[in-house]
Amino acid sequence: MKKTIISIILALVLVLAIGGAWAYYISKTSNPWNARTIGEIPAPFGYHRVEAPAGSYTEYLRNLPLKEKGAKIMLYTGGEANFQFLGSAVIDQPLLSNYEQCADVTMRLRAEYLWQKGRYGQICFRDVNRKKVQYTGGSSRKAFEKYMRGIYGVCSTYSLYHETKPRAIKDVQPGDVFVYPARPGRKYGHAIIVVDVARSKSGKIAVMCAEGNTPARSQHIVRNLNPISNPWFFFDEDDTVFWIGPFHFNKKELRHY
Repeated sequence: MKKTIISIILALVLVLAIGGAWAYYISKTSNPWNARTIGEIPAPFGYHRVEAPAGSYTEYLRNLPLKEKGAKIMLYTGGEANFQFLGSAVIDQPLLSNYEQCADVTMRLRAEYLWQKGRYGQICFRDVNRKKVQYTGGSSRKAFEKYMRGIYGVCSTYSLYHETKPRAIKDVQPGDVFVYPARPGRKYGHAIIVVDVARSKSGKIAVMCAEGNTPARSQHIVRNLNPISNPWFFFDEDDTVFWIGPFHFNKKELRHY
């Protein structure tokens, strides 16, 4: 009996040690799953990803390619960004300029999807004066990238917030954005984009988000510092504050086009 108890204790210690080592590993390593796309990152246990119809924005976001395990978040101007631990995986898509920062990344992904689908007439954003800036370059990649660089110079978290409409967390969809303009006590706003959503049978909601930041750096998946949950963040429909990494948003700051 005594030997059995000792064996059980040793087995538990071994399991805890292995679990702790794994938790430490995924809390420090970029793309520890070595996933090739966002869609290959495992859904949380007990959750199922929302449907991604063929050709949908959800499908596009889920197919965004990721850089290999251990890849670093790089600054547009060169060198590694600070606070690497805040990113969970690096999206393999080059930046277009040093002004592609937080709100710009959310607009870039939307515009890339529409451009790749040939829906050129739907590529349109409002500037900080709420004036429409329409894309007119058709299938020209050069024209598209020039347009986006121009958008980065006239749009911001302020314009993104006022161009979009609020969405309840219970209805969140891939492609929605969490965004706030400058607040009291915070000189600058911030924006992140929901790139995937999963749901449990009990109705709990899990979201995965991506962001850019200032100064411009690689687009990356936001890390949940809880290694068991990484990179998913969990909410209930009655939540009024949403913490995504070091940023918090209120229920009016989950928005959609």
